[in-house]
Amino acid sequence: MSARDVKIRNVGPKSAAWLRQVGVRTEEDLVRVGPVDVFLKVKRAGFRPSLNLLYSLAGAIDDCHWTDLSAERKSGLILELEEAESDNPIKTRWEKQADRSAEIDGTEAPPLDSDGDGFGDGDSGVRELTGTSGDYD
Repeated sequence: MSARDVKIRNVGPKSAAWLRQVGVRTEEDLVRVGPVDVFLKVKRAGFRPSLNLLYSLAGAIDDCHWTDLSAERKSGLILELEEAESDNPIKTRWEKQADRSAEIDGTEAPPLDSDGDGFGDGDSGVRELTGTSGDYD
């Protein structure tokens, strides 16, 4: 850790590594970018943060432990996050691949199913076997 990199309150080693990957190394960086945008940068980088990271970042800015954030503050963060995600949705790898294929083919990518796994059946890729054991002999 360099002299410029200072531990951000509420952020453990794994989250700190994620933040470094997206260019947030100091509390000043965090304040400049904002907790919601930093959280989205982490998600867009391919990591899978929980809302606890968002709360931790906000707590660092508010100079309190993330569990001490009020319910109103947490609700406000979630609303801000939802608005930011709706303005610029994060695409799944399936959606990105469909867009690339459609671009190559000169067509429009088909909409994916609601669970985003690309199977279109809502089962997240799990296939159920039905029938009797005699059907499989």
